[in-house]
Amino acid sequence: MAQASKPSIALVLGGGAPNATLMAGALVALAEAGVEFDIVSASGAGAIVGLLYAAPRQGDAIAALSKLADMGVSDPLYKLFPINYKVFNKPGQLADAWRALQGRNPLLQAIQQQADDGPAQRLLADWTGLLLATLCPSDLNTDSQGLCAHVPFIEQVVDFAKLKDFKPAFYLNAYNISHGYMRCWEKREITHDHFLAALSFPFIYPPYKLDDGDYIEGAAIDTLNFKRLFELHPHIDYTIVFDVLGSSRLLHPPRDLYDAWVQSIIAPLTAIARDDLRLFEALHNRDERGQPRTEVLKINFDAHIGKESAREELDWSYSNLARLYQAGYQAGKDACRQYGRQLGL
Repeated sequence: MAQASKPSIALVLGGGAPNATLMAGALVALAEAGVEFDIVSASGAGAIVGLLYAAPRQGDAIAALSKLADMGVSDPLYKLFPINYKVFNKPGQLADAWRALQGRNPLLQAIQQQADDGPAQRLLADWTGLLLATLCPSDLNTDSQGLCAHVPFIEQVVDFAKLKDFKPAFYLNAYNISHGYMRCWEKREITHDHFLAALSFPFIYPPYKLDDGDYIEGAAIDTLNFKRLFELHPHIDYTIVFDVLGSSRLLHPPRDLYDAWVQSIIAPLTAIARDDLRLFEALHNRDERGQPRTEVLKINFDAHIGKESAREELDWSYSNLARLYQAGYQAGKDACRQYGRQLGL
């Protein structure tokens, strides 16, 4: 008797930061349960999660994803100065040289390595990092194309050379603003430069120049990258969607001027993410014979984020990122129970 073929499973990692730790927690829960994917497609901040899963520089995927909350800033510092200097760095050649000097300083490296030893050590490490970031020179001016240097830390945690050996298909999108089209790279093409192009959110980061033009973050245009994914794979049995932007919980009366600025960025992205998923389910999830291209399996992150926690969801404090990771982990556990049959569990 012929054995039934294994169903194909895709993972779609949408844009979203700092709540990307929601995706990291959910992915760890799925990985621990033994879920295996045939395809991983990432947009925006989902690229960080996808690359840590596919090609971690140290340790395995679970260990790498579980440390993503380290992007957050120690809570006492964040309350005084609610900016993430780790992700949003000053731009310019002098700034790059300043950071390179820090990377070669053994004392600074020792301080940073002790950040996981407890709240006091984290506070010391982050206070030191904030002081050095404050002293960092910059050439930011009115002719600059973005506020910050492109994300500097990714090569410390991701080994791009390993990505081509990742068994599932892997895709990453970015939008070419020179010629007006969405580009979707596969794993054998993706380098550090492609990642920086895919994470160049307008105004925050300048467009990133590649051989064929200037690029901005794909998630700013297409938060879930459905169209290209199903052009490449006309039928996928099950598609797990990690959408952390399409929830109305992200929108709230701003707490202060900085929060109002964050809301001005997130409000249109929330609408785009909701529309992308609805349009796909209503219009595009049909092949030429009218049959569904895939069964969409959604992760219910909302069930594990309270109303008060939702007001802080876009904060970069360490406690918030760690709380979001745990919420994502529980949502992933729920998904394993809910979709166990589809996922082969």
